[in-house]
Amino acid sequence: MTETPRSGAATTATSQAGPDVLSELLAVVRLSGSVFINALFTAPFCVVSPKYFDPVAPDSDRRQASVLHLIVEGDCTLEMPNGVTREIHAGDLLFLPLADSHRFRRGTPDRAVDAGEVIQDGPIEGMWIVDHGGGGAPLRMVCGFVESAELLFAPVFRTLPSLVVESTSGDVVGGLLASTVREILGLVDAATPGSQAILGRLMELLFVETLRRHVSRLPAGEHGWFGALNDPVVGRALQLIHLDPSRQCTIDLLAREVGSSRTVLGERFRALLGRPPIDYVTTWRIQLAGERLRLGHESIAQVAVSAGYESVTSFSRAFRRLTGQSPGQWRERNARPGPNGPPLRPMPSEAI
Repeated sequence: MTETPRSGAATTATSQAGPDVLSELLAVVRLSGSVFINALFTAPFCVVSPKYFDPVAPDSDRRQASVLHLIVEGDCTLEMPNGVTREIHAGDLLFLPLADSHRFRRGTPDRAVDAGEVIQDGPIEGMWIVDHGGGGAPLRMVCGFVESAELLFAPVFRTLPSLVVESTSGDVVGGLLASTVREILGLVDAATPGSQAILGRLMELLFVETLRRHVSRLPAGEHGWFGALNDPVVGRALQLIHLDPSRQCTIDLLAREVGSSRTVLGERFRALLGRPPIDYVTTWRIQLAGERLRLGHESIAQVAVSAGYESVTSFSRAFRRLTGQSPGQWRERNARPGPNGPPLRPMPSEAI
């Protein structure tokens, strides 16, 4: 496409860059959520959860898992492998974007146990239970996960901190977050057949809302994709790119539309995102094309045109350069039934 942007696009970008661009990304990144553990620990206890994904596993760079823990009752200490220690309490929502290894403890038990040692089958398929500890003060939590299948943007999520804690009690919490948590807890307690699908969707909603709240609090100048959303120059550029990624775009045109010089735009893009603007445009186009190929409704030629390429040859060359595969190979390898494909479920030992 060669048409110029719609009138007023830059103004829209100024006021709505963060939420709009984040929505665009989340619309393309396929999420699948589940609530999978209803856990009761009693002091003293120490339970260790391993890292969800092995970084050397096949396709680990294109798969992203996040863990959420809803603390229903009690308190304990959470320890992260990077040395972060946090006291957690009833009403806290723990968001671990990278599903890193971590441990919960209270008191001085004889030993730390691996999560896989204490998980048991629950009342319905796909939900497990835990009842572990020394019989003292209780800690009850509900554990869930959200997994995404990404093409090129896994590094986006890996710019998030290892732990984000939100409170779901008091006036500071948003109504959507609090009501979603209440719905999840009610369905987990009922544990009726068929509730897994609803719980999965609620966990996805919880993930998105928690992510939005985190992005809204990031300070100016924060590096990484989420920090770039709040930058007055790069945020506007991202908005324009996402409004119409298939149109022909140059750094001069983009700089003019955001009211910046090409030098400033290029420098800020590299500082925040580690890449030049046009490289980002190409990457996002291939991200969108990869999703179209996965769905399988269009020919490769149609996908090439929708991605802004004048020929299948140029599209295939760009696609292979960024993914290491031809569009046809990508489609064959990643095609899934249905609009979202089946979720990839963790083993119970990876859950807590």
